Amino acid sequence: MSEIVNPKFVDLRQVVDQVFHDLVKISEEVRNEQLTLTINDLITRLNDPFMFVIVGEIKAGKSSFINALLEAEKEICKVGPAPETDSIQQIIYGEKEKVKVVNEHFKIIKQPVSILKEIAIVDTPGTNAIIEHHQEITERFVPVSDLIVFVFEAKNPYRQSAWQFFDFIHMEWRKKIIFILQQKDLMSSDELQTNLRGLIEQARKKGINDPVVFAVSAKQEQEGDHEASGFSVVREYVRKEVTGGRAPLLKLNSHLDTAQQVIDKIDRGLQDRVEQHEQDLSFRSEITETLDQQEEYSIKQVDILAENLLASYDAISRDKETDLKDGLSFGRVIRKSFNAIFNQNASIRVWLEEFVADLEKDFNLRLKEKVNDRVLDLAQSVQQMATVIDLKLRSGESHLRDDHELFSHIAERRHQVVRELSSTFSDFLADADNFTNRDLFPDSNEISPNVATGGGLAIVGVVLAAVTSGMVLDITGGILTTLGVLFAGITLGWQRRKIIRHYRTEMGKGRDRLGEEVSSNLKSYVANLKERINHHFAPFDQLIEQEGKALESLQDQLDEVIEKIRDQKRQIESELSK
Repeated sequence: MSEIVNPKFVDLRQVVDQVFHDLVKISEEVRNEQLTLTINDLITRLNDPFMFVIVGEIKAGKSSFINALLEAEKEICKVGPAPETDSIQQIIYGEKEKVKVVNEHFKIIKQPVSILKEIAIVDTPGTNAIIEHHQEITERFVPVSDLIVFVFEAKNPYRQSAWQFFDFIHMEWRKKIIFILQQKDLMSSDELQTNLRGLIEQARKKGINDPVVFAVSAKQEQEGDHEASGFSVVREYVRKEVTGGRAPLLKLNSHLDTAQQVIDKIDRGLQDRVEQHEQDLSFRSEITETLDQQEEYSIKQVDILAENLLASYDAISRDKETDLKDGLSFGRVIRKSFNAIFNQNASIRVWLEEFVADLEKDFNLRLKEKVNDRVLDLAQSVQQMATVIDLKLRSGESHLRDDHELFSHIAERRHQVVRELSSTFSDFLADADNFTNRDLFPDSNEISPNVATGGGLAIVGVVLAAVTSGMVLDITGGILTTLGVLFAGITLGWQRRKIIRHYRTEMGKGRDRLGEEVSSNLKSYVANLKERINHHFAPFDQLIEQEGKALESLQDQLDEVIEKIRDQKRQIESELSK
């Protein structure tokens, strides 16, 4: 089993080392301590011999198997009637025998055995023994092992605890595994063949299509019955598949396989993050679409309200124009002028002042009625804009869970942002002051009692009634002041046409102003409310943006490392095939 150094190996090892360092950066970015430790362990052990990790249940004969395989003249691994292996033992080559105790669960044994120049052997406690120490076995040695040797007691290769451990090794790390049925000397040939077939069948059920299985007897090997012991077949397998210069390249290949498993873990977690990010983008798009739809509906309500106000305004204008024409007829002007000689309060000037006051009264009453007729529709659509968003926030579900294997910290950060968003938005919805806009409607002090009966919509209706009523009064007040100045001093009936003409002109201006300001102010109010709702999503939008950039960067890094691993594996396979 002489060691043969492939000159290509040094170059390959340097590149593989760089790949692992790139992967460390990714694992640190992922913030998974266990993956980082695994990759650093791969780097540390890159120059170690090809590593066999011997696993199996207590008293399956693992220690005896190792002693026989190493052809040791003395017992390297203790064997006895009671469980002897209470710690992990790494057996490596050394010019002199030496035992180094690293900690209470791990020791390094150096032995001057030639096969150990190319391979190292790790002896582990039974899988059904010191279960609290399994984590150290699996986390430290299984990921960095190059070959798992699973030892079963030949009489019973079906124990559940052993196969549960197999599931971890095979499913979690996809390690290459060979099976050993030890202590075959304790069974008849027929019984042994039955259990061999049973083990092969079980391995195939677990996903290994062509399981490699050996039946051995350490007792027969150590007694010198080499032909019957089965160890010659095992050693031939080791010579053919591992040693003779292949071990260093196989080790690199094994380490790259482990690195690929790490990448697959990260990639699976990354896909969960991507799905969550896409879900968040979709949710945010849905919020935007909902706000746009609610804004469009509210604007339609504004248009309807404005149309009703203008229709009422036109009706009042026509009615009052008729009254004005009648009051300014030639006969009535003459009578009022004559009566004013005896009673100053019967003058046409006083009548005109009374006409203006009556006009103001009609505007106040009838326009407010129209506002109140339509304001609940607008109030409902405005409140709906916020209420629908609140419901969407409450009913939203998360794809990335707080207990995610790799990205729990990402999930927790996202959940915190969503919780704060939901909380602050609920506070916003509960505060009626958030549905007012003093910048647009600074003089809205009056509240119409007809609106204050709308149940959950009452407060919004009251606010809108106040702002629209205040706005109408402000607009019509300007018109009435203009008319009052115009009518002042008018006493002659022959000016009737001039007065009517000016009346129509001023009422037309007022109509344009009313339509423009009712529409523009209320639409600005709706847009402003939409913007304030959108503003609550600023932290969520920032999270989405940051996550998008992080995912893109992480995926690019993964793709680069994956390509490097593929390239190195192709080169290694090429060297191994020579």
